[in-house]
Amino acid sequence: MKKLIVMLIVAAFVGTAFVAVAQDKGPAVIKMDKAKTGVVTFDHAKHQADVPDCAGCHHTGGFEKCSSCHAKKADGKKLAYKKAMHDNCKGCHKEMKKGPTKCKECHVK
Repeated sequence: MKKLIVMLIVAAFVGTAFVAVAQDKGPAVIKMDKAKTGVVTFDHAKHQADVPDCAGCHHTGGFEKCSSCHAKKADGKKLAYKKAMHDNCKGCHKEMKKGPTKCKECHVK
């Protein structure tokens, strides 16, 4: 009987943890300040409302930062990250005919 109670408590705790993780949709605003052309402020909450399928941006199935995969290339250049951001973000904005597509509309010094 004691084992059953302990198992039920553990199951309830694990179930609660999964619900908490599922409800965590990440930060509402993300600031990308590494670009020489200025800080890009990304309204994550707005994009979540407009694009409910997270896989559209988080194409790996995980929800890690883009820079965890799209980092510096072996030659030290950050083209992989820059290219991923521009292809994904600008590409979507052009396709949806909505959102900024010019440099200074995103990059603010």
